[in-house]
Amino acid sequence: MSLPRHALPEGEVLAGLPPVREIAPSEVAARLESAPRLAVLDDDPTGTQTVKDIPVLTTWSVEDLRWALRQNSPAFFVLTNTRSLSAQDAATRNREVARALHEASRAEGIPHVIASRGDSTLRGHFPLETDVLAEELTATGAAPDGVVLVPAYIEAGRLTVDSTHWMRTPDGKLLPVGESEFAKDATFGYTSSALPDWVEEKTRGRVRADTVLRVTLADLRTGGPAHVADRLRTLRDGATAVVDAVCDDDLRVLALALAEAEKSGTRLLYRVGPSFVRARAGQAAHPPLTAAELGPLRAPSPHGLIVVGSHVSLTTRQLDRLRESTADLAEYELDVARLLDPADRDTHLREIATAATAAMATADTVIRTTRTVVTAADPDESLAISRSVSAALVETVRLITAARRPAFVVAKGGITSSDTATHGLEIRRAWARGTLLPGIVSLWQPVDGPAAGIPYIVFAGNVGGDDALVDALALLRSAARRR
Repeated sequence: MSLPRHALPEGEVLAGLPPVREIAPSEVAARLESAPRLAVLDDDPTGTQTVKDIPVLTTWSVEDLRWALRQNSPAFFVLTNTRSLSAQDAATRNREVARALHEASRAEGIPHVIASRGDSTLRGHFPLETDVLAEELTATGAAPDGVVLVPAYIEAGRLTVDSTHWMRTPDGKLLPVGESEFAKDATFGYTSSALPDWVEEKTRGRVRADTVLRVTLADLRTGGPAHVADRLRTLRDGATAVVDAVCDDDLRVLALALAEAEKSGTRLLYRVGPSFVRARAGQAAHPPLTAAELGPLRAPSPHGLIVVGSHVSLTTRQLDRLRESTADLAEYELDVARLLDPADRDTHLREIATAATAAMATADTVIRTTRTVVTAADPDESLAISRSVSAALVETVRLITAARRPAFVVAKGGITSSDTATHGLEIRRAWARGTLLPGIVSLWQPVDGPAAGIPYIVFAGNVGGDDALVDALALLRSAARRR
């Protein structure tokens, strides 16, 4: 498929589309009331940023999964953090979760379907994760007829039109995602923007582009749920389908179609971006949490901790803007070169933790890694470096929060927010209570462990405008006046 190598005006990309078929969230919620529970295996914590009042697990014991299934919620998240793992470890983790989920589902008598939640800019272990999950489902007698790929993330401007995935640029244009900085990822890079071509590229030709079922906006908007369900019923033997989406109504049409197809016996496995979960859960796009709502959630401490590990250029711009606009802010840098030196690592992180702990008594405090990305020639080595740096960052967080309880913790970056949640704050179970900004920046309310009572803010590295970090901190500060 021939695509531009530069951004186009959004109106040009969206010109001539069929009119939106409006579907109320309540219609989806009613239709799915008796549907299987949606278990979202999230490869980093940022998938929760489109939903409200949804359970989140960072561990996957059978008992934890049974707890999630018992909650009155159409979906729940299991944070696998597989994007930070090697392919072998990611496969092992998916197997563990799938097997425990099968046992928990059987024990509770509550059926489930699985969504593998990946990055809306197409980074991650695909097709490895869906391959492994398909194998595990097959072993339980529930072999999937198809894998449905829906990467759209509406608020962040990740849209799929005519089976091509686009991302909105800061100047409001749309860029084929294969031309973005994310496509050049050291571990998960790719070249294709047309999703059938991307599937062929990532499967190394095992799935040819011309065999991928394309569900277009014409199917969704003109054909409607019954037509799309008929198309999905044609999937056999784990075949791949890719789905367009420009707005939530498109995804709600898809949700109704999936419910109809599944009710008639079609078994589906999903690989999705964040917006699919909201549609499938029958939720509307919720406005951000207000200062009044945040007030009771904020811990009774004067200042919070902001942890920045993401290295994408957007995060660096957001951090620069925060520094420029916030005079009463303490900031400390973890030097990656020192963290990678075994002789110096522990001394360096203890120095930073001690200084940041003291600073948090009088100011909101940032700890960040060096902005220069350290990579290796081999993708697995680059991932190992990222994991090593993240482990040091998380250890620093653990030292700080053990010495001084923060009013809140903001974690910037996918791997950073996952490791901070599971290892830095030891969160096992939480509720995603909503967002700080429209459709992005999720707030978790931990329900157990040492972090209970400390709001945890999951802030992806690749979302928001340049002022997003400034705006999030301003809202958290305003909540202090509402306590």
